[in-house]
Amino acid sequence: MARQVHAAMVRSPHPHARLVRVDAARARAMPGVLDVYSGADCAADRLGPIPHNPLPSTRDDMKLTGPGGGRIFEGPHPLLPADKVRHVGEAVAMVIAETKDQAADAAEAVEAEYEELPWVTHSEDALSPGAPAVWDEAPENVLVDTVFGDREATDRAFTAADHVVKMDFHIARCTAVAIEPRAALGHYDAATGRYTLHAGGGGAVRYKKDLASLLGIDPGKLRVITCDVGGNFGSKNRVYVEYGLVLWASRKLGRPVKFTASRSEAFLSDYQGRDLVTKVELALRKDGKFLAMRASNLSNVGARCVSLSPLSKGSGLITGCYDIPAATLRSRAVFTTTAPTNPYRSSGRPEVNFAIERLIDTAAKELGFDRVELRRKNLVRPEAMPYRNAVGMTYDSGTYESNMDTAMKIADWSGFEARRSWAAARGKLLGLGLSNYVESSIGSPRERAEITVTPAGRVKVVIGTQPSGQGHETSFAQVVSSLLHVPVDAIDILFGDTDVVSVGGGSHSGRSMRHAATVFSIAAKELIEKGKKIVAYMQESSAAEIRFANGRFSAPHALRTFSFPELARDSEGALLPRELSGGLAVIADNEMHDPVFPNGCAICECEVDPETGSVEITRFAAVDDVGRCINPLIVHGQTHGGAAQGIGQAISEIYHVDATTGQPLTGSLMDYALPRADSVPSFSAEIVEVLSPTNPLGIKAAGEGATTPAPAAVINAIVDALRKFGVRDITMPATPQNIWRAIQEARK
Repeated sequence: MARQVHAAMVRSPHPHARLVRVDAARARAMPGVLDVYSGADCAADRLGPIPHNPLPSTRDDMKLTGPGGGRIFEGPHPLLPADKVRHVGEAVAMVIAETKDQAADAAEAVEAEYEELPWVTHSEDALSPGAPAVWDEAPENVLVDTVFGDREATDRAFTAADHVVKMDFHIARCTAVAIEPRAALGHYDAATGRYTLHAGGGGAVRYKKDLASLLGIDPGKLRVITCDVGGNFGSKNRVYVEYGLVLWASRKLGRPVKFTASRSEAFLSDYQGRDLVTKVELALRKDGKFLAMRASNLSNVGARCVSLSPLSKGSGLITGCYDIPAATLRSRAVFTTTAPTNPYRSSGRPEVNFAIERLIDTAAKELGFDRVELRRKNLVRPEAMPYRNAVGMTYDSGTYESNMDTAMKIADWSGFEARRSWAAARGKLLGLGLSNYVESSIGSPRERAEITVTPAGRVKVVIGTQPSGQGHETSFAQVVSSLLHVPVDAIDILFGDTDVVSVGGGSHSGRSMRHAATVFSIAAKELIEKGKKIVAYMQESSAAEIRFANGRFSAPHALRTFSFPELARDSEGALLPRELSGGLAVIADNEMHDPVFPNGCAICECEVDPETGSVEITRFAAVDDVGRCINPLIVHGQTHGGAAQGIGQAISEIYHVDATTGQPLTGSLMDYALPRADSVPSFSAEIVEVLSPTNPLGIKAAGEGATTPAPAAVINAIVDALRKFGVRDITMPATPQNIWRAIQEARK
């Protein structure tokens, strides 16, 4: 923009410290510097904290509570802190300069004085007696402590069990590494008193609401534009401090202010994912029937509670696809002096799915069952749907056993032993792993669609979702085309601008297609009814006589019929009655709380070099029940991308924070190991369409499927490859070092 200036952040080098002072005198004197702002300036202007609202808002989400059933303390999130820093990379000051380089140079000249405090980085350490308190309001660092399920029934089942298998896992922290780091451009127009923010995000309406709150302004005074996201996977769905800061600075300076994070800044300050410690026990009868399950899930929310969705969603799915009569779960969340965590692709589901699927494989191995038949014996049957699991979630539909059989077929399960022998002849260890999965998709319950047919023949559709590479412009147009019988290329999908979109939940939790298609269905019905009334008025007929079929309106005795574009054109100049004013335009709202449960199966085959611990994934097959599939090509793309992310978490990705120093050790792509093209094979994928009864089109979700089962499938395959060594488990990520170490330990 004209007269645009640039912002750079001064970030804390300490995991936990009192902020004694911020001296910006030297920085202010540097060339091009316009001003430097600190937490004291934010407080003086009465800027509020970011209202993250971390608890899921729908009826069927698992209801988390604070210790003793009380209120959950979230930890306020100011734009800049005035008293304490609570993780490495937290912004403590903002420099504004004419150029990006001038701002960065001046940021290095800001002198921030700290008084270091003890830190804690691991969730289990945060629970230890005497652990440093991240917040005075939570002296034991616990913000959530909730028990689900029937404890007495579970205890009885464990007492009666013939076998009990136990395992503990830490599903490590990872980060999204969006292809473009965060960026924001804030502009304040003094003439109108309006603010405008351009920023990549998962939902413009949420950004508008939260930013207006922290700025203390009427939401009507703020426009948010989020059209180009630059990659997301959940990491950009919530507001960041820089977004509020550039808007505020623009008002103070009278110039547009832009912030662009470097890749290293993204590693330090992006909201991160996963980081769950789970301890699970499975009680079995001697014939292999599952009787009960116990679990304890401990979530590391970091320095502030941005979202509890991962813990909530995972809590409802601890029993997976299996008919386990009794279960109990203790869900806890703790603060640590690390960057906040947030939903990351599949949000809480890969963690709990990993636990149950690894537990079943281990039970089969230790108790002498075939791992496939043990699963088959306990899978929820189609005739049991809708099925209420032991912690209260009700699955809508699914054919879990059929999914598994299909995955085994396309993975050539029956030919594995021959391939294993061939690998052994080359000195390699071949392993085969399987993971069934079910996940819930709920998301923000409210959505709005506005559909207008213009006299020029275009169909303009406004929707509150936010694509970041999922192809909404294509698949949404397909839905509208099928409902209105207009060509796909005549449909314009509009999103990501709060001057256009007034209501909408954004894109997260696999909600977009289901919510959009449902509200499109409602809007289409209303538009057809309005079209009938307009035709009836123009042809002096009764609306009840007008028919809409194959894209055309017709009256019984009229010679002329109308398509939507023809009707919009011909009615433009007509003197329509008041109730039909506005022409062919409708607004439809819908609120939908019922969850859907996408499900499926993934199979991984991998080859391990016993001398180096290196892994090559040779086959990966996925079967995903997405409900009604609108665009198979797009869905397959989602499956492939999701599988790559799940594989990355299984074999290479970890955001590592050194417990002895509190310092992140994975601050760049030199240290954080994303999967490369040669890390993943060609995928075999098949789509299953078991419709959901919860929405008109029977849609479930497709954006997160393969991410959920992939980590368990990969680790099950690696452990299977190492079976001759008696290896029970491999720490994830299964790096060559971790695998080699496990082999050496087993050889002792």
